[in-house]
Amino acid sequence: MARGGLAAAAGSDRVHGYGGGRVTLSVVVTCLMAASCGLIFGYDIGVSGGVTQMESFLEKFFPEVLTGMKGAKRDAYCKYDNQMLTAFTSSLYIAGVLSSLVASRVTRRVGRQAVMLTGGALFLAGSAVNAAAVNIAMLIIGRMLLGFGVGFTAQAAPLYLAETSPAKWRGAFTAAYHVFLVIGTLAATVTNYFTNRIPGWGWRVSLGLAGVPAIVVVVGALLVPDTPSSLVLRGDPDRARAALQRIRGADADVGDEFKDIVVAVEEARRNDEGAFERLRGKGYRHYLVMMVAIPTFFDLTGMIVIAVFSPVLFRTVGFDSQKAILGSVILSLVNLFAVVVSTFVVDRAGRRFLFLAGGVAMMLCQVAVAWILADHLGRNNATTMARNYAKGVLVLMCLYTCSFGMSWGPLKWVVPSEIYPVEIRSAGQAMTVSIALSLSFAQTQVFITLLCAMKYAIFIFYAGWVLVMTVFMAALLPETKGVPLEAMRTVWAKHWYWRRFVGDAKQDSQVNCL
Repeated sequence: MARGGLAAAAGSDRVHGYGGGRVTLSVVVTCLMAASCGLIFGYDIGVSGGVTQMESFLEKFFPEVLTGMKGAKRDAYCKYDNQMLTAFTSSLYIAGVLSSLVASRVTRRVGRQAVMLTGGALFLAGSAVNAAAVNIAMLIIGRMLLGFGVGFTAQAAPLYLAETSPAKWRGAFTAAYHVFLVIGTLAATVTNYFTNRIPGWGWRVSLGLAGVPAIVVVVGALLVPDTPSSLVLRGDPDRARAALQRIRGADADVGDEFKDIVVAVEEARRNDEGAFERLRGKGYRHYLVMMVAIPTFFDLTGMIVIAVFSPVLFRTVGFDSQKAILGSVILSLVNLFAVVVSTFVVDRAGRRFLFLAGGVAMMLCQVAVAWILADHLGRNNATTMARNYAKGVLVLMCLYTCSFGMSWGPLKWVVPSEIYPVEIRSAGQAMTVSIALSLSFAQTQVFITLLCAMKYAIFIFYAGWVLVMTVFMAALLPETKGVPLEAMRTVWAKHWYWRRFVGDAKQDSQVNCL
């Protein structure tokens, strides 16, 4: 049998037996610094939606949208239907796709720490360009720099957290990335709430303050060491063992865990014909399916467009600009609460339970929102709805956001970062991030047009996808809580469907070792 197979089998017998399984101050500080990379992604999600409905911003760059909003006969669902306006938001995601794919190869050569540092610096540059923008071209260039920063950090940070944290609490530590993402979103929406009151240039403050979380990321990346797996992969086992000892504690026995890391990396090197090429093999079919399914389903929850365009949605149902941003602040607070709760239960209740419970709740909320909009918005050519029903939409959006924050929000980062073996880990994460960002680009570019065309049915569309993904997770996702990364293959080997592909992977590994 291949050594990697022996290591996985041995690792499964000591799932909770690593000597360094306890939580130390060093691992907490290190992981918090790495998780802070989520701040820049979250800040951008929160700031862009608020800025795009600020009248001072629209007056300078998109006066035709502002004129259309004031038209008495304008369709209630179509107030913000402008492709250049949505391009301002969506351009970040297409840049993120390109950078995440590049980051996969760069990470194998320079490590996860250097990639996080580069991402923070690019985001800082983008925030400066956007704050100083005098035309749409500068806005788009700044957004693309922000996208490059998001792509680099979103590829590296979750893997850093998964490789550094103790197996027993890996879900909570990896979910910290999403906690910081939500904190970034909350900071942005609060910023928008106050800068919206500044006539003429309040939007510049909102966009420019993106430099603050970027500085936090840069400083954090300078202070953390690289992960043991990354150091071994780059041929520096002494530093790798020292890094592992540091994060597990000076008195911890890291021998077994370090041996498993070394064996897993050696197997990756023996089969180093290319991670992306390897994914085409039958033995990696289960990884490829999850690599595509998880980010695809994540975006089809509809949360990314709701997070970005919630101020626009609240303006659509009848709130004024200031109250629309306040509604986004409330959603961000609810999301933060849900994500924090999720970090405490994800390693106890498990990934599958949260996926299923969250999916059912999200689906019910979307159907209810569709019903309210269908019955009370746009009737008799009215451009708003009664205030009580508008508040009902806000309450349902809060319940939806809470369900998402407990499930798909953090788990979208947790599960992909832990299921891939080391030989495809960087490539797998790059594919996951790039697919998610590609779909985010498509959705942010067309959401306002779809809202205009489909009206309330857009929420039925998303509810249908939530039903599909909930069934998929129930049938095909194995439970991974508490399993060491180096023993993750055994989880797939026990699954009723995926075990046939794990067998093929072992045979391929044996052939490569001859």
